[in-house]
Amino acid sequence: MFSFIIPVLNEADRIPRVLERLRRDFPGSQLIVVDGGSRDASVALALRGADAVLLGDTGRARQMNLGAAGAEGEWLCFLHVDTLPEFSATDLSAALAGDARWAFCRVRLASSRRSLAVVSWFMNRRSRLTAVATGDQLLMVRRDLFAAAGGFADIPLMEDVEICKRLRRQAPPRALALQVASSGRRWEEQGVLATILRMWALRLAFWLGVSPARLWQHYYGHRSLRSRGS
Repeated sequence: MFSFIIPVLNEADRIPRVLERLRRDFPGSQLIVVDGGSRDASVALALRGADAVLLGDTGRARQMNLGAAGAEGEWLCFLHVDTLPEFSATDLSAALAGDARWAFCRVRLASSRRSLAVVSWFMNRRSRLTAVATGDQLLMVRRDLFAAAGGFADIPLMEDVEICKRLRRQAPPRALALQVASSGRRWEEQGVLATILRMWALRLAFWLGVSPARLWQHYYGHRSLRSRGS
């Protein structure tokens, strides 16, 4: 069984859609929403469609670890609320058959801007070459491997990159041909080039050893906490 773990913060306008899609395409799967202190109707709406709604501290890593602790499925599927799988449970089961221990999908940035199709191609290419996926790519980990790895590090950002680097030391990922559609809103709001430069600056600084707390404060500390929930 699949357990979908969805961290949210003030995402009332997106929760119903993702839960409806998952319920339709992944019948029998466990849907867990972990709220990090929303001030809108996120919790009320999640209660209508999720199997479990957990209340935790703000922070995607902490929220996903809390969701994983309550998950019952063999596969833990960490899904952003603005990302939708474009495949079914049958497709996913077939793609993960065999000895797969962790995996991620191709991503399509949903936008009318043609430049984001190019960005999507490079994101998919990079993740396959480096065995490091982003949270937008539906990171999936077998529950026993996730427990052995100690879950997500308690850091305010780059938690997806950090755990992938630990997981790839234990087992190679399966880069699935299955695709998810992720919102291009961040790219549209902040500008494609500016977002690319910001993301690569974050990755370079993280690789050079700058603490995630300092990175978060420098790049996102001035922004509303709402942006951390999606």
